Amino acid sequence: MKFTITLPETHLPITIRELLEKEWLVPRKVRHFLRMRKNVWLNGDAAMFHQEVSAGDTLTLILEEEDYTYQEIMLGDKSLVQPLFEDEHLLIVNKPAGMKTHPNQPDETDTLLNHLAAYLFEKEQRPYVIHRLDKETSGAILFAKNPFVLPILGRLLEQKQIGRRYQAVVQGALTKDFTINKKIGRDRHDRRKRVIDEKNGQTAITHVTSHKVVGNQTEIYCVLDTGRTHQIRVHLSSIGHPIIGDPLYQNKSTGRLMLHAAELHLSHPFTQEKISVRALPGLW
Repeated sequence: MKFTITLPETHLPITIRELLEKEWLVPRKVRHFLRMRKNVWLNGDAAMFHQEVSAGDTLTLILEEEDYTYQEIMLGDKSLVQPLFEDEHLLIVNKPAGMKTHPNQPDETDTLLNHLAAYLFEKEQRPYVIHRLDKETSGAILFAKNPFVLPILGRLLEQKQIGRRYQAVVQGALTKDFTINKKIGRDRHDRRKRVIDEKNGQTAITHVTSHKVVGNQTEIYCVLDTGRTHQIRVHLSSIGHPIIGDPLYQNKSTGRLMLHAAELHLSHPFTQEKISVRALPGLW
């Protein structure tokens, strides 16, 4: 794998060692191999780790495939992939409702990750999971296209530098904006479900914006401060406004789960380009 990256105009001076270790999160073993094999080039010349780089410099890294492990995934159907944004390092796609994000068994072939593996196969690239959406949820979801960018995107997600906005349709009329701050834990009686558990649960914060009331239903938008399993579904159900079509948290569910990852925003980890995508169509 060979990557050539030009540092953006806003980048401050930094040594190659600091760039690889602290900013790009290259694992220690891989950094060692890069240095020993002399596989780092600065503006076309072989570089040493103590050299300083700054805005406009071009850094080339040559990474060996065997330096990274990869769990082989069976190929699915590439025609089912709906790209929203793609470059050498990352891929944002629109996941349909009813499709799992990734397989739980090695022989599965009908998850989004399987279809992405088929989509990237001809490009000699592979998909890596950054986050997931529930099977019933549709919308924008981010994947890495190489193991080099994987930990960087993971850190951006942990530091809440990847913004996501969800659209939902809930039961009942909601006319005001509000925030739900309730801890979420596992349901001891049903391993599929999560429950409000203020004593032993994990902190979960959901900001809700009311958009449109139609009859006894409301279209809302949600932004999360945390990323707990089923967070939006559990929080809305806990206040008596479950998401329409929820098979786990609404007593009488019909049709699809009305939850959609409508928007995804981030700054590109290498170019600092502002990436903003909207997954269409929405729910209404």
